[in-house]
Amino acid sequence: MRLTPIQKVKKISSRSFISTYMKPRLPLIMEDFVDPESPAFKKWNYEYFKEIAGNHQVNIYGNELESLDRVASSPIGQTTFSEYLNLISSQPTEHRLFLFNLLTIKPELKNDLHYNDVTNGKVLKWLPFMFFGGEGSITRNHIDIDMSHVFITQFQGIKRIWLFPWEQSDLMYKLPYNFHSLPNIKDPDYSEFPALLYINGYEALLKPGETLYIPSGWWHYIQYETEGYSVSVRALPFSLLEKWRGFKNMVVTRNFDNIMRRAFKEKWFRYKVKTARKRATKAIKKQRSFMI
Repeated sequence: MRLTPIQKVKKISSRSFISTYMKPRLPLIMEDFVDPESPAFKKWNYEYFKEIAGNHQVNIYGNELESLDRVASSPIGQTTFSEYLNLISSQPTEHRLFLFNLLTIKPELKNDLHYNDVTNGKVLKWLPFMFFGGEGSITRNHIDIDMSHVFITQFQGIKRIWLFPWEQSDLMYKLPYNFHSLPNIKDPDYSEFPALLYINGYEALLKPGETLYIPSGWWHYIQYETEGYSVSVRALPFSLLEKWRGFKNMVVTRNFDNIMRRAFKEKWFRYKVKTARKRATKAIKKQRSFMI
């Protein structure tokens, strides 16, 4: 596995961003995608969040590596938002919030975000998502089911994010009918998953105020180096192929996998693992033929 640092820029023009990064689908870190003068950078903190939504009940998610047979892991518990913020502030923990969007519960917070939209209006500013995690928590290696372009801005703490292009899906042991990979990308066992030796990706150490652009269909593994939170917005894919993939993933693939998993249980998962390994072996042979 080879990882290259992602380029950082400031004050990039829309024309340059779209032609150099968005259309060719290449990652980038922008230092001013969210305007540094946005009210969010001045007023948002854990005490403020406790004040406005501390009593709200939240689902807690743990280690996703324990639920490889599912598109999404199940919550391991529930607590109040205040109690969760107290937890991640006081100690390292794998606990994360998933599908908890403070910006939906308190929509007025969206007014605290001012974007330097380098996509010429393609970003869905009205649909932001918020993510919280404790130090050491991870989000397993996956692709987003809707195939959107993603802009994730860090507000507190530091995240380490690894990115890999869609074209390397077989080398990453992508489980068929799922949107995540089989191996533990954080601590890879190359003897068991030799195809990982051939993958080439990018690494970002995302700090407060920085925004990572994740192109449509790119794999991403996220690790919280410290506790913290981020906000992401999306832009719909450009090409008809990417749009079709996103539609098929949400409407056909996900539902088909749920049906087969309920009907065949462990047998269905074993089939997916076997298929992922076969595809990885074929991908290795292709890589070796290119090197000759």
